[in-house]
Amino acid sequence: MLASCSGDKTVRVWQYNSSRDPFLPHWSCVAVLDGMHQRTIRSCEWSPDGRFLATASFDGTIAIWENVAGDFECVASLEGHENEVKSVTWNCSGTLLATCGRDKSVWIWELQPGNEFECISVLHGHSQDVKMVLWHPCEDVLVSASYDNSIKVWIEDKDTEDWVCAQTLSDSWGHTSTVWTVSFDASGHRLVSCSDDLTLKIWDSRNNLRSEGNLWKHLCTVSGYHDRTIFSVHWSKASGLIATGAGDDCIRIFSEEFNEESTLGGDPTYKMILKKERAHTTDVNCVRWHPQEASLLASAGDDGVVKIWKVASEILH
Repeated sequence: MLASCSGDKTVRVWQYNSSRDPFLPHWSCVAVLDGMHQRTIRSCEWSPDGRFLATASFDGTIAIWENVAGDFECVASLEGHENEVKSVTWNCSGTLLATCGRDKSVWIWELQPGNEFECISVLHGHSQDVKMVLWHPCEDVLVSASYDNSIKVWIEDKDTEDWVCAQTLSDSWGHTSTVWTVSFDASGHRLVSCSDDLTLKIWDSRNNLRSEGNLWKHLCTVSGYHDRTIFSVHWSKASGLIATGAGDDCIRIFSEEFNEESTLGGDPTYKMILKKERAHTTDVNCVRWHPQEASLLASAGDDGVVKIWKVASEILH
């Protein structure tokens, strides 16, 4: 199933139809979730087991919807942010939820028995609007991206049980404008970020993710492929390809280029292998790969349309 959210204050759940009946659409809307948010819903995210769908809204609230055999019921509404909530994300075990917002804060919530959620930490480290939060795919390590041009890495201090900023990625290799989105590769050893500065940056972690210090180092910068703000980037867990969506209405796909220098331990390079001009009639603000099916990519635009793309098999190999 695929979930999409919108400025119309609704979430729509789409399901793939495997029937070969040519008169049936490949994807159909099976549920419309409404009535809980009063303003734009900016972010939605499935829990790892697919039981819950979390939605974050500009009305300052987060709603938790439970999926019971295809029927969705709102089981919790989380309040605390002062204003617009921009992003929501689940950790790999589905026990922790993180949110961020225009109030410059990051909140961490813990799932309790009875579908209750308790705020266990409020993180103040960014000086501007926090655009996105994302959990590491294997560890309880949280990354946040902000309008202050920085990326922060948060870990829990096991001695104090407080969450602390272990590293800020904003040095000479960092972005020079708003960081909109971050995405991990399948292993969690690499991170890609995209920005208003029209670049992608690839970061690598060689050390223990749960220790303080310089956990991540800059590997390379990819630039020259978008003419306007890159709003979204997503690293495919199935194929290793990176997709981007931007304010130039285009989608680009990149792959790591393996050459003699990278084989010998040099910094990697990434090349564009596919481009789709006018993918939407206006800004492409989200791209997301299917977690298992390597060829499927979803995109959403300010034109109010969700599109499903199938990447040719020769591109994947």
